[in-house]
Amino acid sequence: MTPQQPDLRAAIERVLPSVRADLEALVRIPSVSADPARADDVLRSAEETARLLRAAGSQDVRVLAADGGAPAVVARWPAPQGAPTVLLYAHHDVQPTGARADWTDDPFEPVERDGRLYARGAADDKAGVAAHLAALRAWDGRPPVGVTVLVEGEEEVGSPTLAAFLAEHRDLLAADAMVLADSTNWRVGVPALTRTLRGLADCVVEVRTLEHAVHSGMYGGPVPDALTALCRLLATLHDERGDVAVPGLVTGPADPLDLTEEQLRADAGVVEGVELIGSGALTERLWTRPAVAVVGLDATPVASASNTLVPVARAKVSLRVAPGDDAGRALAALGEHLRAHAPWGARVTVSDGSTGEPFSTGPDGWAEAAARRAFAAAWGRDAVDTGIGGSIPFIAAFAEAFPDAAILVTGVEDPDSRAHGADESLHLGEFAKVCLAEALLLAELAAGPSA
Repeated sequence: MTPQQPDLRAAIERVLPSVRADLEALVRIPSVSADPARADDVLRSAEETARLLRAAGSQDVRVLAADGGAPAVVARWPAPQGAPTVLLYAHHDVQPTGARADWTDDPFEPVERDGRLYARGAADDKAGVAAHLAALRAWDGRPPVGVTVLVEGEEEVGSPTLAAFLAEHRDLLAADAMVLADSTNWRVGVPALTRTLRGLADCVVEVRTLEHAVHSGMYGGPVPDALTALCRLLATLHDERGDVAVPGLVTGPADPLDLTEEQLRADAGVVEGVELIGSGALTERLWTRPAVAVVGLDATPVASASNTLVPVARAKVSLRVAPGDDAGRALAALGEHLRAHAPWGARVTVSDGSTGEPFSTGPDGWAEAAARRAFAAAWGRDAVDTGIGGSIPFIAAFAEAFPDAAILVTGVEDPDSRAHGADESLHLGEFAKVCLAEALLLAELAAGPSA
């Protein structure tokens, strides 16, 4: 420890009570970006985040937006002579809560139970904001590197204006390394660096067999109904093992780590007797292979059904795109497959939806090495490399906008956090380790790429 570096363990212990109090204040603001009626709350959340960053020592805090997007907060600490600049990312918007009856307590009133803090946004991702605050406070507002904090306000709706924001404020946000804190650790007590994320592509497929509905008794038999035809078409998306059957999609390997079928079934809530699908290691199926799911259907509701042949039916198909693939190309392959497998000559129309690119990091560089040292010191064990089966589109946006920056994908969540679900929670013991790791990471990064 040098005179310039505080005892970071003691410093984190000192600041954690105030950081937790600020986290609880943030989660009491219902900053649901998907709800237009909550726009004032999203702005209030941004303004409170800006206030906290000023109090943490930044002399340059701004609330900004691009292309009419939700407010983001940017705060800066200038780099000491010769030191690199590090960007710390989190987001202050949250998911809708869903049915209140599914929550044990008020979703926007934080409650501690059994060492976890329960509230919407307690983990995803206001805890990311709080971890950045903790690291900066541990350094008494004088970090050993330049720091730019970016707290986005629309991540939970897919970051629709982030690319424009990064382009407009490129000079403000440029950094040598970026710590994007919106991921998860492998489990409680086991830190992780996220190395891969799947991308996302979706479409709506419509199947039509009749110009209009007809009596099923009079015409059923020789005349196909659209819903049955759609079911047959959707069944072609997987082979008998449950692997995705769309030709030309990329697949890749993944470290199996210690994930067991029993653990996966428990985490996902798989009903007893239901088999897992696909082939290869479980982590490959979760992280580095494509996955297809039917996420919605438009057809006659059961309560309204009559003995009628359905003339038209629609489904929304979601494709998770493996790292190394291109989301646009994968979406085109999905559409081609659906049109090529039209059953009984049914008229099939495919309408492309949105895409998000997958992401993968290269071999360990200076920033990854620094993170591994910091994580090992904070947790007392080495970090593991993981992937995420879901998509975090903003990470690919950062990689494209700042191709020379080292990108670290970290997070505060664990498998029990239930991000996006009812009773979302933050493990407070892990949160303390995350805060210490980030404070240590700033020290480790201070030597820069030459270290």
